[in-house]
Amino acid sequence: MPLQFALCPGRMIGGSHPCFIIAEIGQNHQGDIEIAKKMIKMAKQASLGAPYNSKHSWGKTYGDHKRHLEFSHDQYRELKKMAVEFLHELDVPFFKVASCDANNFPYLEKTAKKGRPMVISTGMQSMETIRRVYKTVKEHKQNFTLLQCTSAYPLDPKEVNLSVIKTFQEEFPDVPIGYSGHEQGIYITVAAVGMGAKVVERHVTLDKTWKGNDHEASLEPSELAELVRAIRLVETAMGSPVKQMLPCEKTCHDKLGKSVIAKVAISKGTVLRLDMFAVKVGEPKGIPPENMQNLVGKKIKVDVKEDDSILADMIE
Repeated sequence: MPLQFALCPGRMIGGSHPCFIIAEIGQNHQGDIEIAKKMIKMAKQASLGAPYNSKHSWGKTYGDHKRHLEFSHDQYRELKKMAVEFLHELDVPFFKVASCDANNFPYLEKTAKKGRPMVISTGMQSMETIRRVYKTVKEHKQNFTLLQCTSAYPLDPKEVNLSVIKTFQEEFPDVPIGYSGHEQGIYITVAAVGMGAKVVERHVTLDKTWKGNDHEASLEPSELAELVRAIRLVETAMGSPVKQMLPCEKTCHDKLGKSVIAKVAISKGTVLRLDMFAVKVGEPKGIPPENMQNLVGKKIKVDVKEDDSILADMIE
């Protein structure tokens, strides 16, 4: 899930919560405290009374929408009690830096100094900014990961840019690279794992039809379970980077593996030429085709019939 927290009592920001609008008064209060008070009340009323016509709205105005979503004080106390009990069991393992804060360098530095691992999403940022992010965090903390991200909900596949994962891997080889996705479905996220993503992040929901911008770009429980299974399967399939014939291929090789055979009858003592060879499924298995060129110019020690396998012990 994206970073979200209470910016002020009863007002969550981040995730699918409404945008927090700052009405800056600056010096327009003219140095008069009463004017300043009136401006604050005006800004509040403008915010709460503004029409809120989004399909995700729970009321005709933002104020109606806000009041519908607010819990009572007792309900907040109940949630707080649950949170305290839960956090009592856990040490928060890492800090998540959302894309919207990735270029907030005082914040990044302060967070890095806390000494916990960090997960940093990179939506809306340029490569030059991410280089600065890397340098800033690296000065204070070794353990962090950068997530390729495009901040759109839901995300069009044409805007995903999975290739940035490779760019990050090349630019920051000592940092694990991951992916934060807002697309629909699981295939793109699975592909990111195949490209080497070490962390993936997806939004989840119990029902995509609920109101809220994030639901459409989220995964329902069955999709999340399938994503986990697919990722684990891909991780298993990644296997070893060493290319070699494996024991499991022996049966197929015994049946279909090719050998060098005599294209024509070859007499003992003949100096071998390339035009004397053919490649077929021979029995017994002889010299593999990739070594055929090494036979040219060498003498054969025995008479070989046409279509017979050429074996290593036949060569001088």
